[in-house]
Amino acid sequence: MTDTIQTFINAVVASPAPYTELDRQYVTNRIFALIGDGTAQEAVSAEPIDLVAAMVETAVANGKIEDAPSPREILESQLMDFMTPLPSAVNRGFWDRYQQSPSAATDWFYQLSKANNYIKTRNIARNVVFPAQTPAGELEITINLSKPEKDPKAIAAAQTQKQVSYPLDQLCMTNEGYLGRLGYPARSNHRIIRMMLGGETWGFQYSPYAYFAEHAIFLAQEHRPMVINQHTFTNLLEIVRQFPTYFVGSNADLPIVGGSMLTHDHYQGGKHTFPMMKAAIDRPVDLGVDGVSAGIVQWPMTDIRLRGAQPEPLITAATKVLNSWIDYSDESVDVRAYTDGTRHHTITPIAYRDGDDYVLDLVLRDNQTSKQYPDGIFHPHQDVQHIKRENIGLIEVMGRAILPARLKPEMAEVSKYLLGQPNQMAPMHQAWADELKRDHEITAANVTAVVHAAIGNTFARVLADAGVFKRDARGQAALDKFIAQL
Repeated sequence: MTDTIQTFINAVVASPAPYTELDRQYVTNRIFALIGDGTAQEAVSAEPIDLVAAMVETAVANGKIEDAPSPREILESQLMDFMTPLPSAVNRGFWDRYQQSPSAATDWFYQLSKANNYIKTRNIARNVVFPAQTPAGELEITINLSKPEKDPKAIAAAQTQKQVSYPLDQLCMTNEGYLGRLGYPARSNHRIIRMMLGGETWGFQYSPYAYFAEHAIFLAQEHRPMVINQHTFTNLLEIVRQFPTYFVGSNADLPIVGGSMLTHDHYQGGKHTFPMMKAAIDRPVDLGVDGVSAGIVQWPMTDIRLRGAQPEPLITAATKVLNSWIDYSDESVDVRAYTDGTRHHTITPIAYRDGDDYVLDLVLRDNQTSKQYPDGIFHPHQDVQHIKRENIGLIEVMGRAILPARLKPEMAEVSKYLLGQPNQMAPMHQAWADELKRDHEITAANVTAVVHAAIGNTFARVLADAGVFKRDARGQAALDKFIAQL
């Protein structure tokens, strides 16, 4: 047996997984069954992720798996599963530690999810992340490079494969321990904490490709579409009661203004303070609910912030705002609740704690389209889509841009253009780059800073496009009119 396998088995036996020294031979033979008998390749370090990488290479060399992304990911997840406790043990460990403190429980589960490489820390480290000072304040910009490229073989195979409806989607609890397949992620090392919300069983897990610290997902056990209603506000505030160091929010429940997965009811949370959460109140408003102070937030999108010592009044006030907004129209600012019987209004809600207070941010959303704005009236407009054309979901609402991986090589070509070097800049960036050339004295020393600042300013414009009541006198007067009728 090689040092790689021996070192990995030592780590397995020492881990919180359900194996002891007495199980050593059993684990050894299980590993051989996956990677093939004989000598394993030498690992670059004794870290479990490097040991597993070496064993995956051994499996490829032995012909146990095909040399393609999907089989590699499936085997990696199977090997990491040896180091992962059973779901029952994970849940017991979590709730035992919760008796000490909520942070003790989440810290332990987060570290476990990183140690077994369910959270892809090395992939996440490839992301480009920088702050940007903008008219909207300091925003957070990320270019997302963590998710692997689509497997070409999986794409080709999808045309001939029999359609599989298990799991129903990537948020179902049936993913826990799922082997994976071509075009569907491996989840052998995936674990979910069970918890009760509103009399129902929900799950709590971390995101494999986290966009911020302790990026968590809370998911309904029942497979049902996303919905924003009174029950949503109740659930969000209950989550931050149970986990006071976390924020939690929900994507909107309509296309264009919603997230990428509207088929499964879920929320996102974590230990991060977003730019919107730091934004000040522009002016107070009276919603007529005792125990609630409310105000309009100084933010490009329309955010009504509620604050109170107890959740119940906040739930009452939030439900009042939502129900009124769903049916509210103001043609003077292109706000229409319905067209041809189709509903356009919903809310992106975010809950968090500030000391002993509960805070609930309600961001108004409208998913209308028009001839002038076929992608959405309150969606990134065409002139900024060279940077961001995707939906503005929960995370971006709060001021953290999730920009596509294409921008890294594209911005390198823009930088060459700005410096007068040979380049292959995409035509869609031409007008933007020419404006930067006109407004800045660009050198090799400052070109990156200029481009980063310009991306930040463009993202601020993206948020302004998504705001239903604009931050000008006309838009704010229209917002005051909406507030007055609540």
